[in-house]
Amino acid sequence: MDFFIDIFLHIDQHLITLVQEYHEWTYALLFLIIFCETGLVVTPFLPGDSLLFVSGAVASLPGMPLEISLLMMVIFIAAVLGDSCNYLIGHYFGKKLFSQPDSKIFKQSHLEKTHHFFQKYGGKTIIIARFVPIVRTFAPFVAGM
Repeated sequence: MDFFIDIFLHIDQHLITLVQEYHEWTYALLFLIIFCETGLVVTPFLPGDSLLFVSGAVASLPGMPLEISLLMMVIFIAAVLGDSCNYLIGHYFGKKLFSQPDSKIFKQSHLEKTHHFFQKYGGKTIIIARFVPIVRTFAPFVAGM
């Protein structure tokens, strides 16, 4: 089990091996990780940013079966669907979670920081948030509330 957790959390370090062994299944794995990072409020710890950089670099290596155009499309669709899922979670469960105290996974301060960021920048938050840690995870969630 530790092996799978290590690969999932440090996929950027294991990506070349995964691409060489699983070829097209790598797209599905990358889709899943990016979707979970952007779509599930409880998974902001996933290495999405470094994974994007490393997957692009790996795709550019000679002999790698990843195509950069397909990779970009898969990652884009995963991010859009993930943000949409996060928005819906915020829409249906946002007010309930906003009134709950801190838990091990969900910090009230992160939600409040994002809420203030959203009030300050409005709809631009969805674009700007891509470059701001913590806010990136909760921006679609707060937009759905």
